[in-house]
Amino acid sequence: MRKYYLLFIYSLFIFSGNISICQVKLSSWNIRHLGNSKSNQAITFMARTLRDYDIVAIQEVVAGNGGAQSVAKLADELNRTGTKWNYTVSNPTQGGRYSSERYAYLWKPNHVELIKKAWLDVDFVEDIEREPYFIKFKYKNEYFTLVNIHAVPKTKQPERELKHLKFYQDLYPEENLIFLGDFNLPQSHTVFNPLKTRGYVSALVSQKTSLKMQCISNECLASEYDNIFLNSKHFSILKSGVNSFYKSFPDLKSARTISDHIPIWVEFDFR
Repeated sequence: MRKYYLLFIYSLFIFSGNISICQVKLSSWNIRHLGNSKSNQAITFMARTLRDYDIVAIQEVVAGNGGAQSVAKLADELNRTGTKWNYTVSNPTQGGRYSSERYAYLWKPNHVELIKKAWLDVDFVEDIEREPYFIKFKYKNEYFTLVNIHAVPKTKQPERELKHLKFYQDLYPEENLIFLGDFNLPQSHTVFNPLKTRGYVSALVSQKTSLKMQCISNECLASEYDNIFLNSKHFSILKSGVNSFYKSFPDLKSARTISDHIPIWVEFDFR
């Protein structure tokens, strides 16, 4: 009798809403020069690294030959891990010859539903060298829109681009925006203050995400560049972290054949 009573209490606890059931695990990864330079073994390693997420946003897909094909190979390898994956790749961004690239999204259609075909933003195409890549999803009865961005390198003052992020919520007032990618600046930079004033919080704080050329005194990470910004009015961050894939390699030179950045991730709920 006691056994059935405990099961009853446990069931009430679950259905009372104390255990969250609206959760999405989202990852972002700048995969350096994702294109023909990546071997089949590298693609397989990437798939094993990413298979536990529900959605993956990728930066630095090669704009020319091999970029879109490599994303297709990655999606195929992810499908071999036992779960169905869909993907989309952007057109080349409007930047110059040496900065133009593609973005990509991969996701599990049995977990999230694509609501709107992904698109490259044109609102600030003259001001942002690699214009952001948007996509809209539905999870259960909740909607959210990802804004994938790869800012210019720090030497080119990425804050001059990132200052435009504060305008997107007004341009898309009905969307629950999530900004993610490689910002080439730490979340502590003042350029993110307008977002924070509107309720946005970063998934990572004081977390370096780019690789050094070689480890020094067991320190292998260089800069705090990659992050995910969610509006705390709409989302709750349950967990967040990084995937230190480089620890699977004998040295950073070998790890950098995969990428010079590590994947970041956040698990979030809807308020």
